[in-house]
Amino acid sequence: MKRLFTNQICTMTELREPQKVLDAAGGKPVAIMKNSKCIGYLVPEAATLQDEPRHATMDEVMTYLRSSRDRVQPVLDYLKDK
Repeated sequence: MKRLFTNQICTMTELREPQKVLDAAGGKPVAIMKNSKCIGYLVPEAATLQDEPRHATMDEVMTYLRSSRDRVQPVLDYLKDK
């Protein structure tokens, strides 16, 4: 049996009225069940990220690469010969 990622579930029949399903879930994701199998999830907007993901700047990437150089150098040396 697969593990569900939420304890809120609904059937395909209950999805005829999706607002009721969302209200009953209280802002949490809902597993959609069909014939006792999970076929998908209904995720309300409140359960998703509120802000847009932030992307690293080139300076942040270069700083990280310089700081991790000592840690990854043995792997780079090994791969150089391959």
